[in-house]
Amino acid sequence: MGPIALFDKSFLQSLTVDESVWFDHFFYANVCPLFYVETLADLTKGTTSSGRTAEDTVRIIADKTPVLGGAPCVHHRELCISNLMGRPVPMSGQIPRAGGRPVQSPDGKRGLIFDESPEARAFTRWQHQDFQEVERRYARGWRDMLTNLDLPATAERMRALGINSKECRTVEQAHAIATQLVHGRTQPFEQMALLFSFLYIPPDLQRRILQRWAIDQNRPLGEYAPYAAHVLVVEIFFQIALAANLVSDARASNRVDISYLCYLPFCMVFISSDKLHRKCSSPFLRQNQDFVWGPDLKAEFERQNAEFSKLPKEVLETGLMKFARGPIGQENNLLQALWDRHTPGWRKREEKSIPLTPELEKMLVEKLKAFAKTPTVMEPELEDEADLDQMSIQRLVPKRKGNWWLLPKDLKVDDDEAPSGV
Repeated sequence: MGPIALFDKSFLQSLTVDESVWFDHFFYANVCPLFYVETLADLTKGTTSSGRTAEDTVRIIADKTPVLGGAPCVHHRELCISNLMGRPVPMSGQIPRAGGRPVQSPDGKRGLIFDESPEARAFTRWQHQDFQEVERRYARGWRDMLTNLDLPATAERMRALGINSKECRTVEQAHAIATQLVHGRTQPFEQMALLFSFLYIPPDLQRRILQRWAIDQNRPLGEYAPYAAHVLVVEIFFQIALAANLVSDARASNRVDISYLCYLPFCMVFISSDKLHRKCSSPFLRQNQDFVWGPDLKAEFERQNAEFSKLPKEVLETGLMKFARGPIGQENNLLQALWDRHTPGWRKREEKSIPLTPELEKMLVEKLKAFAKTPTVMEPELEDEADLDQMSIQRLVPKRKGNWWLLPKDLKVDDDEAPSGV
């Protein structure tokens, strides 16, 4: 498993299907809701000049979406509300996931089983141009939330916080101003009001949040709800950058694009081919995070594709999960550098890896099947997945994608066990 990577739609669209296979294989993808919404929004764009229908465009993107690993992330609005109601949101690189049913094995071990996500099922349907109206409405609603901001009301609340964009000349200064405002101990109620405005929090939920905050003695937002504070920094930063002409106000999609920064706490690497992301992401990155320019990584995937294609046919037919355990090619290439930084020790693991015998593989598969059938138990929700003994994440994985066998060519799957596409 490679580094956890947040990616945007522009990057995935730039890849060929074969290159998308290597992205899926070498990274654990954070499939954030904005990617889902942006993809669905293409359904409203009509036929392109080349004659490609909107449905064709979405199908092509769905064909490239990661299936081997990764997870759909909870929407930042829902995470903020949860954080404001007193629940912690980890911000050190892991992906917040929804769902998961708690189970307990006969020997007392606890675990979570994540069935195939609704998003994953949707992308599978989109590959066959099967689109449901509810999805179109859902995407339209989220997009409206991101683009139909009450600008005069927002400007008034920002003036109340004493924001002066005329003193700002760089994105670093814009970030510093936004951070100082959100993490300062003055005007906490104005901060909360601005956050409510950005996130479209309804009045009844605002009251509940304010009551919960009062119980905590109205601590500064940065202490009380760190993730919600991060999202507010992103929003204020964007408004300052707009007013200071650091970001263009002529491109309506910029507000959607900037919202990808709300998901930076949930990755190790942010991959994008968007110039706005390239310009604005740096001040928000932790010291142990990297921004990777999409065209550079695309070129590396092209090289990996060419190198692995040289292997004998009988090796390729065993499935890339067996023969491609790590990036190859020129020493310290971009992929290897990212793996060295974010998954240290992978080279030694490669040297020590011992192939499983068919008997051990069969035993492992049977054990995983038995765990997946473990009955659900009722227990308090876990605060930390690290407390679990086991976790199962079910996926729909095709045997072949593009020119590559993801799974062994000779893999036999019973009809009553195989999802469509396997």
